[in-house]
Amino acid sequence: MERLERVASHAGIVQEVKHGRLLVKIEAVSACASCAAHGKCGFAESKDKTLEIPTADWQQYCVGQPVTVHIDESRGMLAVWIAYVLPAVLILAAIIGLSLARLPEWAVVLAAFAVLALYVLVLYLRRRKVESHFTLTLTHAITQ
Repeated sequence: MERLERVASHAGIVQEVKHGRLLVKIEAVSACASCAAHGKCGFAESKDKTLEIPTADWQQYCVGQPVTVHIDESRGMLAVWIAYVLPAVLILAAIIGLSLARLPEWAVVLAAFAVLALYVLVLYLRRRKVESHFTLTLTHAITQ
């Protein structure tokens, strides 16, 4: 049996058109409540977010044009894991492991920050690979 993909959609407005990329302003709306990652993905925390979305047909869009941004909800949950869960697990593991090794508290804290800094550095160095997992698609909004 084929698994049906659930897609989260957000209405947005094109803010800027660049060669091969669009800057789209997204406004969080009550439709976020139906998403499995509601409250965790960051869209619900703020009224407006600006996304830079690569697109091959960038010439078909103009500033001020309404669009709809789509992402597979499973990808949204992956983003939650990468942004929140993995760093928390790494920090807790470092704190517990080094505390059991009877290191002084200041050393445990510094090591926990070092683990977090290393995680962020790895994410930064692998950002193109990570970005490739999160494909946002655009459609022209239908105005009525």
